[in-house]
Amino acid sequence: MKNLITRTITGVLYVAIMVAGMMRPDTIILLFALITALTMWEYCGLVNNIEGVRVNQLISTIAATYFVAAVALWRVGMIDFRVFIPYILTIVYLFVEELYLKQQNPVNDWAYTMLGQMYVALPMALVFFLAFQVDAMSQPSFEMLIPLCLFVFLWVNDSGAYCVGSLLGKHKLFPRVSPGKSWEGSVGGGILVLIVAGVIGWLANRNPSSPHLLSIGQWIGFGLVVVIFGTLGDLVESLFKRTLGIKDSGNLLPGHGGMLDRFDSSLMAIPAAVIYLYTLTMV
Repeated sequence: MKNLITRTITGVLYVAIMVAGMMRPDTIILLFALITALTMWEYCGLVNNIEGVRVNQLISTIAATYFVAAVALWRVGMIDFRVFIPYILTIVYLFVEELYLKQQNPVNDWAYTMLGQMYVALPMALVFFLAFQVDAMSQPSFEMLIPLCLFVFLWVNDSGAYCVGSLLGKHKLFPRVSPGKSWEGSVGGGILVLIVAGVIGWLANRNPSSPHLLSIGQWIGFGLVVVIFGTLGDLVESLFKRTLGIKDSGNLLPGHGGMLDRFDSSLMAIPAAVIYLYTLTMV
């Protein structure tokens, strides 16, 4: 009972912070820079427990956080491409650093260092391609609804999959990686997301004179993409933890584990959403 109360309180605070942080263009930048810093720090701490691996936790975290903030500022037109020069130099430093550390297998260090940048920093930076739209005159505008709904869809999918899976789950989705997930739960959560996406699409397009940039059908497609790749993101992180032999990635969020546990689905869903929106609907 105590764990349920703790989990509920943490969950409510988490949702409140996420929703409040995505209401304004300045706060969404700060929010995802902070998420990146905490997640990258956690990731580096985990991989540094692997025998023969030493990732520069501090520099990697600073680099990832800077990259996310730089992408946001570049996206809104506040600064030009030169903002990425310090990040590029930092990545070069992380490679050159291995020349002086005398590690038994420096390739492992390089691999895990760059994996962190690709796995954590890149998806978090791509969220700003959802949050800030640029018109034909290169003028940016803040689009709060799309990134917010991406996370709403992930939350709905998780809740729906848990409820349906608990009641009807018989066929394992991916037992080698995540024995608790079932096909029934995944389908149930997905159907619930599609319903929610359709309702949001209808509400966003109620005024014919100012329709949302996504039609109702495109909103449903967006929900489907988030469901599929959010589930894959969850499985990828489960494989990562299983490889390391751990149950939770951390304990920063009481009752919910660590940052990777909380944002695993979004690390795949965000890039997939960007591809969907820009390739299929906005070109």
